[in-house]
Amino acid sequence: MSVAAAVVHGGYGYLPSKFRQFSHKTISQIKPPPPIFISTNPNDVDSNHLKDLYSLCNHSSHRFPKLNSQGIIEPVDINKLKKALRHSYVVVSVFTRPDLGPGRVSGSGLHGDWIGKVVPVTPGNGELVGFGRAVSDTGLTAAIYDVMVIPSLRRRGIGRKIVQRILRILVNRDIYDIAALCSDQEKPFFRACGFGDDVLASTTMMYTRSASTYSEGEQMVKCAGRKLLLVPSLRINLKI
Repeated sequence: MSVAAAVVHGGYGYLPSKFRQFSHKTISQIKPPPPIFISTNPNDVDSNHLKDLYSLCNHSSHRFPKLNSQGIIEPVDINKLKKALRHSYVVVSVFTRPDLGPGRVSGSGLHGDWIGKVVPVTPGNGELVGFGRAVSDTGLTAAIYDVMVIPSLRRRGIGRKIVQRILRILVNRDIYDIAALCSDQEKPFFRACGFGDDVLASTTMMYTRSASTYSEGEQMVKCAGRKLLLVPSLRINLKI
């Protein structure tokens, strides 16, 4: 009997011992998330709380963020963050109540989770613990950015729920050309969410230089903060 058939017909008890041990260990390590509320209403997101979430996740919206000596990313600009929220096509935020978070206990005794059952999590009583957004031309294409979950609640499926909710909204609006700009470390996560290499083998290119009328070979690159500026070479005799 194959491993797959054993699982279907007899459960993990019919698996060979090496598979059975691995399966039980893997299942026992999966921790379910606390009760959460997923919102798609941008008005539910407080920009100051979102800025705090960026810091807790050490996440930056910049391609080349500035780091301090401890490797901490500079805080996001609150005014730019507010503008980005206003112009995002889809905003998904995740909340859980502080008393239901990791290491917290709600109530007491054997039925300690009764508070979570009686009083559901809402953006009003919850704490922002996850976020993701998409920008779009509202007709043809979209791109997903800033998917993050606080470190204490990672690997519990919350990040995947955020991406799935974004994808569901985009597809329901008849948008199927959806990209996710991610680092090498984030690629396994997005692959697990259904993303893959472009079938046309196209490569994302990022604009990093100022516009110039000089031809290639007649320019040099100068750093200006996190920007790369293309300026005329000093060897060129400029006519004034």
